[in-house]
Amino acid sequence: MTATIKTGLSSPKRKEIAEQLTKVLADSYAVYLKTHGYHWNVRGPEFFALHNLLEQQYREQWEALDEIAERIRGLGELAPQGYGAFANLTSVKDGDPEKDAKAMLEELMRDHETVVATAREALKIADDDGDDVTADLMTQRLAAHEKAAWMLRATLGGR
Repeated sequence: MTATIKTGLSSPKRKEIAEQLTKVLADSYAVYLKTHGYHWNVRGPEFFALHNLLEQQYREQWEALDEIAERIRGLGELAPQGYGAFANLTSVKDGDPEKDAKAMLEELMRDHETVVATAREALKIADDDGDDVTADLMTQRLAAHEKAAWMLRATLGGR
């Protein structure tokens, strides 16, 4: 027997929100993997500072993945799993460990901006559908990814 979900959101609204959250999860997971990989492979005179910055970022991202997936489950949908599923959902490309540190940071900055755009769309849908819980989660994720992009931009000498 399947229990009925009574959260004040209709099944179609929950499904619509969860579908957008799967895109946020996939983009977030791709950025997490790339950040972790670049943490391992960054090199150059700024190695120690960049290694630590990327570690701080990937650790924060890792925690968020679980929150996003659990929200999808809370909406009554299954969270995607596996590299193939994520690859089909994300617009973030794999990283290249051969890149120099500057190119790695520039790419990660753009990737965080991609997640920001995906999260903004999820926030809009959640707001339109009256899902305050998802809206709050997306607001938190927007803040985290905007901050990560800013830190990378500042490290590169930009605003």
